[in-house]
Amino acid sequence: MSGASGKIIIAIDGPAASGKSTTARLVAEKLGYTYIDSGAMYRAVTLKALEEGIPTTDFKAVADIADKADMRFEWKNGKMRFFLDGRDVSDAIRTHQINVHINPVAANTEVRKILVKKQRALGKEGGVVMDGRDIGSVVFPHAQLKIFMEASPEERARRRVLELQERGIKVNYKEVYQEILSRDHADTTRSYGPLIKSPDAVSIDTTNLSIEQQVQKIYDLARERIKNQAMD
Repeated sequence: MSGASGKIIIAIDGPAASGKSTTARLVAEKLGYTYIDSGAMYRAVTLKALEEGIPTTDFKAVADIADKADMRFEWKNGKMRFFLDGRDVSDAIRTHQINVHINPVAANTEVRKILVKKQRALGKEGGVVMDGRDIGSVVFPHAQLKIFMEASPEERARRRVLELQERGIKVNYKEVYQEILSRDHADTTRSYGPLIKSPDAVSIDTTNLSIEQQVQKIYDLARERIKNQAMD
């Protein structure tokens, strides 16, 4: 699937804190594509449920939130910001509290079906880089470039701790490490849209790679796919 512009769809999947979001955003900038952070959408549903006092385990009520929520991505002051019902919640969805409560939301089959429709609508014209857990397998199974990013749980926990500390949030490494393992288990065992590596995805182990190296690898692969598509 690609738009009339000939631009491709790039699907980047992988576990929590594997470097997907930062890398996907920078690849999109480098290509002049739109970046869509699918995880932000699940985080937004989690945020709204918590704000409204609805348990994230109340599957029907949470699915209703997902269905009614207006979500959009917008460049603002050189940064991609995420808006929920017209409100910029880019920072609010990145707190430790969201990390703790997101699992039931991400495992909610109805929520996933609703958000997959929204994600497909956002990327239907091509020229997008989207990251998540089931982008290459469920959202865009015909994406021209699929990437599966990996890293050791220890490295991913270290990154998450640093990320939170940079925002002034103090967390315990062991707790974050256990949360990473818990999220991995939830992501890979849920019945709908589990985290899997598509057979045609390119694996990139980011444990010992810098962000710049990750971006360059994917950018080079993307340019190759774009060139091949133009020749078809």
